[in-house]
Amino acid sequence: MSAKDRWYNTDRLGGLWRFAMAITALTVLGHTYLGFEQSWAHPLVAVLTAYGVEALLELIDARANRHTPRFVAGPRDLLSFFLSAHITGLAVAMLLYSNEQLLPIAFASAVAVGSKAIFRVRVGPSERHFLNPSNFGITVTLLFIPWVGIAPPYHFTENVSGAGDWLLPGLIVASGTLLNARFTHRLPLIAAWLTAFAAQALFRSLVFDAPTAAAWLPMSGLAFILYTFYMVSDPATTPSGTGGQIVFGSAVAAAYGLLVAMHVVFGLFLALTIVCALRGLALHAQALATQWEHVRGALPMRALARRPEP
Repeated sequence: MSAKDRWYNTDRLGGLWRFAMAITALTVLGHTYLGFEQSWAHPLVAVLTAYGVEALLELIDARANRHTPRFVAGPRDLLSFFLSAHITGLAVAMLLYSNEQLLPIAFASAVAVGSKAIFRVRVGPSERHFLNPSNFGITVTLLFIPWVGIAPPYHFTENVSGAGDWLLPGLIVASGTLLNARFTHRLPLIAAWLTAFAAQALFRSLVFDAPTAAAWLPMSGLAFILYTFYMVSDPATTPSGTGGQIVFGSAVAAAYGLLVAMHVVFGLFLALTIVCALRGLALHAQALATQWEHVRGALPMRALARRPEP
């Protein structure tokens, strides 16, 4: 399959388009009705920064490898190319809260998009990034700019009441399930994540004598639903096989439980970053082992080739 064929892969582009439309609709709805605390400037700055960094990295890569930038071939390529950056920017702006300051949002978007070019690993004949971009940008910002926090969970449903309390989460669950079943094929990961999250919450409640309902309470929030269907299940940075998905989802839940037991805040974002980083190290080790096997197999042939004829 050529690079262009992979770029226009139906499932990948279909998922990106629907994800981009969903997060754009939620952003507009959030700022006009739901009660998002950030200003309109925050998503605008985040998206423009993500676009700019994505375009700059592509121009650098195109110059270094002497190929045409992917976004100049036509309108279809232009729109498709910036879908990932669009999603990343809106996710960063939606989940971070920096009061009126815009620089931390720009910083998070730049780190998120830039991580795709820096943290890469060879998988088969190609390279791919292994850190969830928006999650990594949020994590780095929370760690290095301590006065920046997470957007309050209530702002997703601050102005919703009555039937809307059930309709909005139900709509997101339905759309997220459809997206992950049809395009990303990550339902096993989601099922493992939810099951393991409930299990670790129960375990913590038993060990630390905490109320079980309080340990399960995060699962009832809309922020948790968005994290489940639109962040932890990112197809670009998670395993594709069923077994790998189950291990990955369970590992994120276990890491979260350990962080909470250690009284570490922002556990959801840190847990996903940690597991993605460990998976990246494992993929690097696997690639090195494969390369070493090829070298070992080639050494005897090279020795025979240099041996003088009798």
